[in-house]
Parts: sequence; structure tokens; C-alpha cells
Amino acid sequence: MIHVRALLLLVPALVSFAPQDAAEVLPKRPNFVYILADDLGYAELGSYGQKKIRTPNLDRIAREGMRFTQHYSGSSVCGPSRGVLLTGLHTGHAEVRDNWENGGWGEDEPEGQWPFAEGTVTFAKELQGLGYRTGAFGKWGNGGPGSSGHPNRQGFDTWLGYLCQRKAHNYYPNHLWKNEEMLVLPGNGWFKAHQKLEAPLATEDEYYERYNRATFAPDVMIAGALEFLDGVEEEPFLLYYASPVPHVALQVPRSEVEAYRGEFEETPYLGQKSYLPHPTPRAAYAAMITRMDREVGAILDKLDALGLAENTVVMFSSDNGTTYAGGVEPEFFESVGDLRGLKGSFFEGGIRVPFLVRWPGVTRPGSVAEVPSSFQDVFPTVMEIAGGEMPEGLDGISLVPSFYGNREQLQHDYLYWERGGAQAIRVGQWKGVRTKLRKGDTSLMLFDLARDGGEQVDISAEHPDIVTFLEEKMAEAHTPSEIFPLPTIDVAPK
Repeated sequence: MIHVRALLLLVPALVSFAPQDAAEVLPKRPNFVYILADDLGYAELGSYGQKKIRTPNLDRIAREGMRFTQHYSGSSVCGPSRGVLLTGLHTGHAEVRDNWENGGWGEDEPEGQWPFAEGTVTFAKELQGLGYRTGAFGKWGNGGPGSSGHPNRQGFDTWLGYLCQRKAHNYYPNHLWKNEEMLVLPGNGWFKAHQKLEAPLATEDEYYERYNRATFAPDVMIAGALEFLDGVEEEPFLLYYASPVPHVALQVPRSEVEAYRGEFEETPYLGQKSYLPHPTPRAAYAAMITRMDREVGAILDKLDALGLAENTVVMFSSDNGTTYAGGVEPEFFESVGDLRGLKGSFFEGGIRVPFLVRWPGVTRPGSVAEVPSSFQDVFPTVMEIAGGEMPEGLDGISLVPSFYGNREQLQHDYLYWERGGAQAIRVGQWKGVRTKLRKGDTSLMLFDLARDGGEQVDISAEHPDIVTFLEEKMAEAHTPSEIFPLPTIDVAPK
């Protein structure tokens, strides 16, 4: 039995190197590009072992920079995960702790999820204060039109994309938002993003006629992001590109799907697990990711063309693991490798995500970082690189030492997540997961990630002292929320 007093000895040891004087080696006022995929699994990039889906541009970032192997999203679903990223607060402290909807699925329903409050501190606001020009493009999910959470009120000079996550279920929406104005997309109109068929349609043409339209929203958003970059040669900038891909529905221009024509055996998806039907779901899913990868390539090419690449920190990650819905087949693509769980779960497959960093002259090409890290670390990392003052109360730690690869990296005391009826915590090699809070059950499953990375064997009965320690850390990490209370912990189970 391992005693609690010995537990901290199991936290990965700091690796000490001769420190460098940051003032001597840090570039002056670097630019930042943070690219966020939506529902992309840990093993869906070539650099993370994917064999069936082509991601050459993201693999280029891994070759030219650093790949993190133990990086975690802020939550297991979209809204709270993005909130952790932008505010540097884990979900035990953050305001947004779960998805929350302001309306329904109809055409005229109000848009948006629970908004950031006035006065929320985001790293975009902090960079604005340092003279950075800031732009956000893609999917937001932290406040709808006119709300306090709107991107223009949370640190972004320029915004273009979906404010509402429900609208992002359709890649051919009738509108996006450009700053405070509705941007109508030509030739689309409105149609339901969730439909079912009783039987396959007669031809592939019929699927594309029903479920695709004239203007593909990602075309508009990547064009906006590239235009933003064209205007920033003379000042430092932050580009936050939050692609909606590969979140279902399975919608992508037919020309993209043709690149995977005949590579996989296919059974038409009829909408059984919600979202829209598709005649070749495997090819469509692969094509969506490859299409997103090409957008990443366009951003990299633009940085090169403008002479900005050498002084720009490029980061890439995903807001949570692969989805279980909409015709996606994570088993076929081995989307999360050997990890357990998918989107919505606090097992590793739901929250462990790719994290790539390229910082020319700092990150060693082809290097790997194994430090456990998470979305809340981006805020302090960016602030250290930009030379700003660190706001008080952040839950993250700067990953700059890891970027250098030869400086002492602080470790988290713990990583923590909560949402709905579940909690999870990681301390060193130990992972604790609660999944039944709605049933009044606070029992904790315990996993040793060093020996059981797939979380297959619950060893809580063998280590009650470690279970008690993790439960105490969970209580320390959690502050009650009136908006997003934890069942059993804060309120009676529903």
C-alpha cells in the first residue's frame, strides 16, 4: 500500500537544467496564433498515430515544433472547455462549467450559451492592454448576440463566425456574425440541422442537394482570418481561429470527399444518432479533418508570405475528444487510440487532446513534451511570452520552460474537471473519476495512468488512502456554483 505522505513523491519530478536569462532569449513582442479544432480526438492527427486521415500541415507543425503527449482540454464539451482556455480558470472555479442553451432549434430561436460576465478577464483582453491587435474567427459558444460574453466585449477587436453552438451544427447556416452585425450567407437559407431518413436515398447527388448549400461557412471564416493577418504586419497580434471542424454534422463540399473516394467500405448514415445523413460517412469525416488541416496550412503559408512566421508562436489543440454521435465512427479511425471514453466523458479519451506548439528559435523541431498540462495553462504562458503582468488567481502554469526544453518546468499540484454529474482529478500518475453524482453516488474510481493509461482497472479498493487524498483535493478544487451546481455535492441529486 502506498501511504498518502508518500503520494507527492509520485508526482513526476522536475527536470533541472541550467536556466537561461529570459530577457536575453525571448523575442520581442511575439505574435500568437491559437488554432482550436472542435471534437478532434487525441489520435486523429498523423503526428499522434493516425493512419487513415491525412493531416500534412498539422504534422508539419509537429516536425517544426513541439508535440505534447499529456495535454488536456478544459472540459469534455465545447462551451466550458473554451471558457477555461480563455480565462485560465479550471471548471471548479470558472463561471461557465457546462453547456447551457439560450433557445431551441427553430429558425427564430434566440442564440447563445451562458455568457461570460462583464469584467471577465481573458488573455485576449490582457493582450489588448499590451497593444496587441486581436481577432477571433470560427465558433464562440460563450455568449450570444448583444450579451456580455460577445467576443468584442471579451478582448477581440475583430470577430467573425458562429456565436451560438447550436447554429454551428449546420455548416451551411443562413448567417454568421461579423462583430455585432448579422452576416447573411448567400444561397443557404435555413434548414434543420438534425434530420433522419427511413432508407438510403437513391443517389449521392440527392444527399448533397438536400444537405449542402451554396456557401460553406468555413470558407467565410478562414477568408476572414487570412484577411486579418494581411492587416497586422506593423503590430503584434493574436489570431484565435476556433474551427467548428470536425464537429458533426457530416457536411463538407463534395470535392473534398472525393479525395477519399473508395478508400473505405461505406454504409450510408441515415441520421440515427442525430445530425444529418450522409452517403459516405467515413470519407466525409476524414475529408472534414483534412479540409481543416488545409486551413491550418493556409494560415502557415500566410505567415510565411508576410514574413511573420519567425516571430509568431503557433499553437494547436482540440476542445475535447471525438464525438459518439452524428455518424462518426471513432473505433474505425482509432480516434482516441487506446484511451477510454469519448466526448462528454472525463475518462482520458474525452479530455486528453493534441497540443502542438511551433515557436521558431525556441521549440526544438520534432521535440516531445510529456508534462501534464491543460487549457488553463495557455493564459499564463501567453502572458509570460508577451511580457505582461500575470493576473492573480489563475489556475494555470506557464509552459514556457517546456517550450525551451532546457529549463525547469513547474508541475500542477492537480488537474481538475467538473461538469453535470461528474468530476475528475489527476495528481501525478493517479486519476480519480466520479460519474454518478446525479444518483447520489460519490464513489471514486481510481486509475494508475503510469501502468494503465487506458483506465481499464479501477484500483480504488486497493488504495483507500489515495482515494481519500484525491477526494480531499477535489473538495479543495471545487467552489459551489449557483448556475452550474454539482448534484449531490452542491444540491440534492435530480
